[in-house]
Amino acid sequence: MASFAFTSLLPLTVSSPKLSAVHALRGSESECVPSQSQHTPRREFLKGIALMPLPLVVLREPPHSHAREVEVGSFLPPSPSHPSFVLFTASPKDTPALRAGNVQPYKFILPPTWKQARVANILSGNYCQPKCAEPWVEVKFEDEKQGKVQVVASPLIRLTNKPNASIEDIGSPEKLIASLGPFVTGNTFDPDELLETSVEKLGDQTYYKYVLETPYALTGTHNLAKATAKGNTVVLFVVSANDKQWQTSEKTLKAVLDSFEV
Repeated sequence: MASFAFTSLLPLTVSSPKLSAVHALRGSESECVPSQSQHTPRREFLKGIALMPLPLVVLREPPHSHAREVEVGSFLPPSPSHPSFVLFTASPKDTPALRAGNVQPYKFILPPTWKQARVANILSGNYCQPKCAEPWVEVKFEDEKQGKVQVVASPLIRLTNKPNASIEDIGSPEKLIASLGPFVTGNTFDPDELLETSVEKLGDQTYYKYVLETPYALTGTHNLAKATAKGNTVVLFVVSANDKQWQTSEKTLKAVLDSFEV
């Protein structure tokens, strides 16, 4: 039984000195030899196999860029205008769309206890740069007690045929959210879920802002959004929370939304 268990683990199609030794030993078992020496060579051979070094398997920790358990306060600088928050400023190293020049750098503040979440490759736009036909997710951050945020980018051509169009060229706030609403909720958008819209000017850039109550959304029952157009892309910033998170963090989430700027 011991011989069968050992040899059954060896590939029959591989020829090596070790296998030759095994076959030689198996052949010697059928010969009539003195009892004293019948098992000694075999035992010595198996003992040598047992002492041979095995392949070393190294378990590596995931890169820090992929870890979800690192609080942003440990690597992002404090916000100059909001000392109790940290400032995230996107750069080309952060996303494939920024490296391709399809999205202009953007920034926003976050509570220091939040953590960066992974974006699935199929949602990240990594596979379709530099020309994507559908919106993609740039970055995501979240906190179990407060909520989550994500930046969604949409090709301008999906919303208008006018190159380098401003957000006003695309249409009213209601028209824009009708097209991008499913990317706020994660599934569907009902115009009745839109509670409030407003328009904000920051320098030469115009932003549409939204307050939504979305009981059936995958992202959460409360969603805030802010959108603008620059270059060939419309950038949508989404802040989401469930009822419990909203009750305790509404003020914080609104501050995060207001800070978003392209």
